[in-house]
Amino acid sequence: MKRLKIAIQKSGRLNQDSLKLLKDCGISIENGKDQLKVPASNFPLEVLYLRNADIPQYLEDGVVDIAIVGENLLVEKEKNVEPVKKLGFSKCRLSLAVPKNVRNVNLEYFNGKK
Repeated sequence: MKRLKIAIQKSGRLNQDSLKLLKDCGISIENGKDQLKVPASNFPLEVLYLRNADIPQYLEDGVVDIAIVGENLLVEKEKNVEPVKKLGFSKCRLSLAVPKNVRNVNLEYFNGKK
């Protein structure tokens, strides 16, 4: 029987929520230390623990069937993959900083800045 291959971050913000999601679905994974590929014991599934930046390429190449990855990474890497579902965890936050001597900052202040 073919095993479904799913990629998740080996470390990072999505790792724990991804593992919790799989567990909540009833999938049992015995994750040994430093393993990069782990089979589920009760479902025809393999979890591949990958570097976050590598996941879109593994998806595009068909090495994995599905992945849990940030949508921002799909946009940044410009890979030919389609999001299936937004899971609603690990939202991104953008923070903007200005020098202390700048007063009364509005959005126009950031025009043209990098």
